[in-house]
Amino acid sequence: MKVLHLGDLHIGKSVNDFNMIEDQKYMLEQILGIIKKQKIDALLLAGDIYDKAVPSEEAVNLLDYFLDELSKLGIETFLISGNHDSDDRLNFGSSLFEANKIHIAAKYNGNLYKKELQDEFGKINVYLLPFVKASQVKHFYPDEVIETYDDAVRVVLAHAKIDTAERNILVAHQFVAGKSTDPKLGGSESAAVLNVGTIEKIGADCFDDFDYVALGHIHSPQAIGRETVRYSGSLLKYSLSEVNNPKSAPVVAFGKKGEVSVELIKLKPLRDMRHLKGKMEQLLDKKHITAPEDYIYVTLTDEEPVRDAMAIFQQYYRNTMKIIYDNAYTRQTEQVDITQVTKEKTYSELISDFYRMMYGCDISDEEMDIMKEAAREAGVINEAG
Repeated sequence: MKVLHLGDLHIGKSVNDFNMIEDQKYMLEQILGIIKKQKIDALLLAGDIYDKAVPSEEAVNLLDYFLDELSKLGIETFLISGNHDSDDRLNFGSSLFEANKIHIAAKYNGNLYKKELQDEFGKINVYLLPFVKASQVKHFYPDEVIETYDDAVRVVLAHAKIDTAERNILVAHQFVAGKSTDPKLGGSESAAVLNVGTIEKIGADCFDDFDYVALGHIHSPQAIGRETVRYSGSLLKYSLSEVNNPKSAPVVAFGKKGEVSVELIKLKPLRDMRHLKGKMEQLLDKKHITAPEDYIYVTLTDEEPVRDAMAIFQQYYRNTMKIIYDNAYTRQTEQVDITQVTKEKTYSELISDFYRMMYGCDISDEEMDIMKEAAREAGVINEAG
């Protein structure tokens, strides 16, 4: 049996106000192509299907299209909720989907969802564990000692009574760490993940009863503890820190018990995300301009701010997302104790300096009045300003 593992689709996500829905549809079309070419039997979707608990209409339509295409292909599809998803919304219509081989576990109900599949080697059990918190599990098992996420997941798995003599797959959406290391973050995960503490970490060893564990939650593709406990990563790059983070989709082949192999299929986006650094004149030289449709982050090293830098760059790279400076002034600013700066300068002086650094010109009196009014309403300055 061949299984494809995906996670963190984040359908409907925007990056720096750029709507990624077209890019996401392109990637899902690519996934459908991989399913056909690789003759995939089952698809595992490990949570964060949507980017928001209340997804946009276009996001819902794209997921509907994707699930419909999967149903037409006749493959078994397993889908769980992530921390970005609304349990109830994702669970809507799950009974109807079940009849079309789309199995959804969006809300933990005290039991670990289980579905049995068959191949030439016998039975494969697929277990679905949607994103859970310790309090949710405690509700169903009040007599158990559950203080951390790790406690919660171990209790859930213990009550599932996994038969280790059989082949078992688990789909989960949690922050899983190895014995001595945390997973490498992609950079575009939610603040809750980026600031995760020990209470949210789950030890990879709690999954020892499973032949393969399909994880979601972390956007950087990687194995945790062993090759068969794995984050598929997100389909697309969603932040500057991911520009050197190639995306892939694990295809997992199961033989008889104990025989599991993983092949990473490279994914090619409609538009890549890249980071350009240097002086504007050099970066916009026609000899150096490549793939002008890509999403671009720019670090300018010009010593003097360039007026209308974003507008200029978007003439060459129309999907330029953000421009920052790295020069003597910004490096000096980074080393300055900001508390001392704010003591030595007035609000107007600080705003003037910032405006001049960003736009290369002085702020107008009208614009300054607007900034002062906003600061007064926020309680940043007093009435005198």
